[in-house]
Amino acid sequence: MAQRLMERRPPARREASVEVSDVHKSFGATPALAGVDLTAEPGRVLALLGPNGAGKTTLVRIISTLLTPDRGSARVAGYDVVRDAKALRSVIGLTGQYAAVDELLTGRENLEMLGEFYRLGRAEARRRAAGSLEEFGLAPAADRLAGTYSGGMRRRLDLAASLIGRPPVLILDEPTTGLDPRTRIELWATIERLVDDGTTVLLTTQYLEEADRLAHRIVVVDQGRVIAEGTADELKARLGADVIELRLPHGGDVERAAAALRPVTHGDAVVDHGRQRITFPAPRGAATLTSTLDLLRDIPIDDIGIRRPSLDEVFLALTGRSTSDRDTTDNDDRRTA
Repeated sequence: MAQRLMERRPPARREASVEVSDVHKSFGATPALAGVDLTAEPGRVLALLGPNGAGKTTLVRIISTLLTPDRGSARVAGYDVVRDAKALRSVIGLTGQYAAVDELLTGRENLEMLGEFYRLGRAEARRRAAGSLEEFGLAPAADRLAGTYSGGMRRRLDLAASLIGRPPVLILDEPTTGLDPRTRIELWATIERLVDDGTTVLLTTQYLEEADRLAHRIVVVDQGRVIAEGTADELKARLGADVIELRLPHGGDVERAAAALRPVTHGDAVVDHGRQRITFPAPRGAATLTSTLDLLRDIPIDDIGIRRPSLDEVFLALTGRSTSDRDTTDNDDRRTA
């Protein structure tokens, strides 16, 4: 009987790779985090989204032991970020917003030096450095000074450096900022390979398409608090409707079209003057599209279509801001930390 009961028992839950509970942090009178809770499961990508100043970088610095929380707790790979900070640093990888490589060393020397810092031994450090250079497409430039690398190459070298110790948890703070589209896509493929091999990734990003592609789960932070979380599809479903998007051939017609569409947009339209585009919810689906065409019969249209909401639109609806908006909290965060 006891054996049968044991067989029915569900498998034990794997310990979360990252657990953050009620974390607070202020810089002087400026609160950066006001009680953040989040969990990252093993072998998954958790994306942390928020406008500049939302507290993302502060949270990353706490998780990576570079800052101490004022209140609350955080554990990474089973280690407490305060009590076990020294031990934790040996089992995480961190890539910040700017590539942190020694420009006076070659790519190979950068990686071998870090391998020795991890006490891998000279032979193992060389072996891992050679493998990483090959994996990240840097082998042809391995013996060039890192100062001669392009931005994309420096980014890949920085990521290779953060992985030389084979950390179970990788923290990426806006890793593709400033990269060209091709290099960004290549880096996405690298991150996907790492996750397939079991690495847990905590990713902060201002590129919504990056989170849409890579993240298994998304946490949205604003003003130091978690305001929403879920998969990309779950967050998109919160808008509860399809979206109509139309593009106009003449900039002068944008405001005229927005005014004509008020009976169907009810003030919820997003007007992009630069792209001559108007986007708004379509709660009645095709019926809303038909009404839209009727209202715009005297205004020329370049293109119109109905689709699911994008993650960008969800983000704007949740925060009222885009990911590129700045405020003073972000500046305080960068200056103080």
